[in-house]
Amino acid sequence: MPNVCLTYAIVLSLVLCQKIFSHHLLPIIPTNVYLTVLMDAYRVGNRQAFNVAFRKLGLDCANWSEPVYLDLVRKCSGDEERMLNLYFNRIGWPTSLPTNERGPFIKSVLREKKNALDEFVMSKSSPLRPGVESFIDDAYQEGIPLVIVTAYGKSGDEIARSIIEKLGHERISKVKIVGNEEVKRSFYGQLVTNKGLSSGSDEQIAKEAIKAVSAEKQKIAEDVASVLKLSVEIDTGSSESLEKTVAALRAGAEYAGVPFQNCVLIAGNQTGVAGAERIGMPCIVLRSSLTSRAEFHSAKAIMDGFGGADLTISKLRQKKWS
Repeated sequence: MPNVCLTYAIVLSLVLCQKIFSHHLLPIIPTNVYLTVLMDAYRVGNRQAFNVAFRKLGLDCANWSEPVYLDLVRKCSGDEERMLNLYFNRIGWPTSLPTNERGPFIKSVLREKKNALDEFVMSKSSPLRPGVESFIDDAYQEGIPLVIVTAYGKSGDEIARSIIEKLGHERISKVKIVGNEEVKRSFYGQLVTNKGLSSGSDEQIAKEAIKAVSAEKQKIAEDVASVLKLSVEIDTGSSESLEKTVAALRAGAEYAGVPFQNCVLIAGNQTGVAGAERIGMPCIVLRSSLTSRAEFHSAKAIMDGFGGADLTISKLRQKKWS
């Protein structure tokens, strides 16, 4: 295969052969890591969400101004449980709260904070990241298939509706949105659930496909255990999250109509990066206020946002992602 086939991004030797020099050269899958890619909700709404949680729990003495919040983030490296413990150690814990119930109390605050942040993300007041609209428009003009995957995030379908409202129906018509239902209907999703195999399917092929999916599930569990350096029974929640991410990414590629190896994932956190690495999909990370100091060793590139000196369609075309 001539080297010229690799002058565009992501294993274009395969894409060029399949598309025969069509304009659809570079399938891209921006993920729904909505808090860190399409919008930086932590930068705008996380502090306010804590204050909403304090009010809902009747903690009138608790209120985080921006300086207080930033100081807690800095001293606790963003660990929200530590932030809450440090804060209440400073100002005093609720007088009616027994010492042995501080742990459950912290969990309840974080639960209410998450609910408040989810509501903020889905509200009209939560802005998209600067440059998202132009990025989508440029991809459409270049003839690049673009998919927004909302399936592997919690409240994915609600988030999808919020994204549609913010982007507008005209712009959203230029992309595909893959949510939970799309994943379930995808070939990979049906294999994972052992559904959708028609009576006319070759039984042996079906068995081999299901076996391959089972092996991938086991590999995911082993990967998670290795990362956590566990020698005992692991928490399957992390494995299930990674498994869900893999299914969403595979479904996204399926709906884009290209092999997943020929896609680029634009992710915002370790979940997306781990899922992309697991299936061999090139991944670019866009940092957020939450991940500004995080390391993403398997990412092909790490950028701060869309447009300008950061992520643009032209840069994607100029770089090799294989």
